[in-house]
Amino acid sequence: MAARSLVWFRNDLRVSDHPALAAARARGEVVGVYCQCVEQWRQHGMADWRLSFQQRTLEALSQALRELGIPLLILQPGAFSGCAAALADLCQQHQLTHLDFIDEYPLNERRRDQQVVHVLGAQVEVSRHTADVVVQPGRLKTGEGRPYTVFTPFYRRWLQYRNEREPAAAVLPQAALPIPSTPIPRQLDGVPIDAGAQLWPAGEQAAQRALDDFVSARVAGYAERRDIPGVDGTSRLSAHLAVGAVSPAQCVRAAEQIAEGEGVETWVAEIAWRDFYRHIVAQFDRVSRGRAFRPPTDRLPWQDSSAPGWQAWCEGQTGYPLVDAGMRQLNQTGWMHNRLRMVTAMFLSKHLLIDWRLGEQYFMQRLVDGDFASNNGGWQWSAATGTDAAPYFRIFNPASQGQKFDPQGEFVTRWVPELKALPAKLLYKERRTWPAGIEYAAPVVEHGFARRRALDFFKANL
Repeated sequence: MAARSLVWFRNDLRVSDHPALAAARARGEVVGVYCQCVEQWRQHGMADWRLSFQQRTLEALSQALRELGIPLLILQPGAFSGCAAALADLCQQHQLTHLDFIDEYPLNERRRDQQVVHVLGAQVEVSRHTADVVVQPGRLKTGEGRPYTVFTPFYRRWLQYRNEREPAAAVLPQAALPIPSTPIPRQLDGVPIDAGAQLWPAGEQAAQRALDDFVSARVAGYAERRDIPGVDGTSRLSAHLAVGAVSPAQCVRAAEQIAEGEGVETWVAEIAWRDFYRHIVAQFDRVSRGRAFRPPTDRLPWQDSSAPGWQAWCEGQTGYPLVDAGMRQLNQTGWMHNRLRMVTAMFLSKHLLIDWRLGEQYFMQRLVDGDFASNNGGWQWSAATGTDAAPYFRIFNPASQGQKFDPQGEFVTRWVPELKALPAKLLYKERRTWPAGIEYAAPVVEHGFARRRALDFFKANL
């Protein structure tokens, strides 16, 4: 019987730079499949913003595959534990001989894939591919043969090791199989597919346009502008990367082909950070189990969500303008500027001493670009519990951060409009310098006190 392959799409919703799809097409006829595991996704904290964006990207993928003569079938196993049986039934139903998929690295995803390989291995030939990272986890080791746990030496080795992969060889479309594609649901778990569509255009073509726009117009100035939340200085590709509408290798190639200099180098380093956190997730299971990467910090007696300041932090009412602007941006758009992710995370964990895991979960439940490895890595860095962590004595002063990165208050007053009447020179000053009549939340904690308390907290428990 001629080869007939099943390509299992997950967070790789594209047709270009897709080694699993390329291998299957070179082999013969192809069927695509996508498992909607809504129950599992919700357990992982997937945001409505992300769910809707993912559905729109899936819709675009279905159309792109249809143009290649490849049907896309949608399965509804609910949880990861149901994927193996559902895929086995599909292979038997359509007489499929091969299964191809791209590896993912969080613990539950790896367990799911192990179960699929175990169940289907006797029935079909299974091929696993790498494309969610530039360098496959496990490839880079220290001189002692251990995984890297600090970014800088990892990055040096990453740069040495990396060889840009050539694009997959062109393959002529196969004749369309007599299998109809499954219509993409217009609503999933109560979330309309078009929720957030104006803010977040989805699909591989939208991702490519965003990439082209960034590398042609903004990457050269990325090093100087990436930390300024009030300007359009970042790529805005994180949501596309999270669902795999574009690959990290495509991002690196595009930047290096069009420009060179500090901006490109800085952005490539950010792609390497994304790889780094995936390498950590793949090689240290405890971070997927809600544990701190650094075991000694597991015993820190964090406050819970009943602590003063939690609700104010969630609502952007802490009384610190830059923190509140970042939280309101997140709540209203499903996205937050990266500099502010660090500022707000450090505020929760070090000013308020509230468990970083609560903040990690809150972000995942709201981010359009929600991604476990990057989100977990960023939160643990900020809370001084993770790899290459910010030392516990590094405690961002929200006022100083505002003065440095939004000195005129353009970003802050966009999201905290009650401060528009306040002169920029007073925006980050003590309240006693403000004119009367400014109605804005009182600070939930005084910075100097919070800093001393955090230092005592870490010293006493580490």
